[in-house]
Amino acid sequence: MNKQLFNIFLVLLLLVAGIPAAQAQELTCKVKVMHEKIQNTDAQVFTAMERAITEFMNSRKWSSDEFATFERIECNILINLTSKSASDQDLFTGTLSIQATRPVYNSGYTTPIINYIDRDLVFHYSQFSQLQFDDNRVSGPDALASNLTAVLAYYAYLVLGLDYDSFSLNGGNPFFKKAQNVVNNAPEQGNNIHGWKAFEEKRNRYWIVDQIMGPRFDGLRKYWYSYHREGLDIMYNKPVEGRVKILAGISTLQQLQKENPGATLIQFFFNAKSDEILRMVSQLPQVERAQYINMLSIVDVSNVSKYNNLK
Repeated sequence: MNKQLFNIFLVLLLLVAGIPAAQAQELTCKVKVMHEKIQNTDAQVFTAMERAITEFMNSRKWSSDEFATFERIECNILINLTSKSASDQDLFTGTLSIQATRPVYNSGYTTPIINYIDRDLVFHYSQFSQLQFDDNRVSGPDALASNLTAVLAYYAYLVLGLDYDSFSLNGGNPFFKKAQNVVNNAPEQGNNIHGWKAFEEKRNRYWIVDQIMGPRFDGLRKYWYSYHREGLDIMYNKPVEGRVKILAGISTLQQLQKENPGATLIQFFFNAKSDEILRMVSQLPQVERAQYINMLSIVDVSNVSKYNNLK
């Protein structure tokens, strides 16, 4: 083998050797930190925060599975900082909005799997600190610093669980269990940290994953799988059949709402899917819409005006 061929061979070998590293991570997460309400703080702090969170979400390996680059789950995180402590310059309060999508088979369309705003974000962050997380020790010596990575890890596992559940029935269980582990071992510090406890409110991190894993909501888990694999994923060649499958499941949600009025998980579902379902109903002949509009108006009260516009 001459030297030129050998060099080409060596380059190819190195490229092949590098493939596993490129496959390791599961998420492609874009992060934005909004800080307009925070005064008297060097903007570099927020640039570093944004970079650290991006690296934490995208560089960490969240599962034992290998992901090719094109298989990574697309997500967006927007952290809106609303205040900073006057007595503790590293203590921030704000909200976290997260969105993630899943590709639909044989199409260029992506469907939302989560669209949620977490309003209980409080954490310590120092510009030159590294974000660290350990499933076996969720809370470190600084509870408020650990709270940031705990929240981020919780949503990483939630996104993975929802994605896997959409491809196989209950396929997301390993990730939902990890999210529950984060909840059960979440940081605590007086009254500053919120969002992890059942008694705090009915719409928080505790209740989302508790209801996902609870037997009362098995019907929603089954519908989530059917919605994606037996509905959206067949629409490329069977659009009517796919739409019928999805709309038929609305009665399941209505029954769940009747049995579990005000359930967090049902609203969590519609936060992601209401616009998509709305478009499907709008494609029906006017005479066929009424039954779905009536059911949706009962089960998804926060979006009732959108459904009524279809009448």
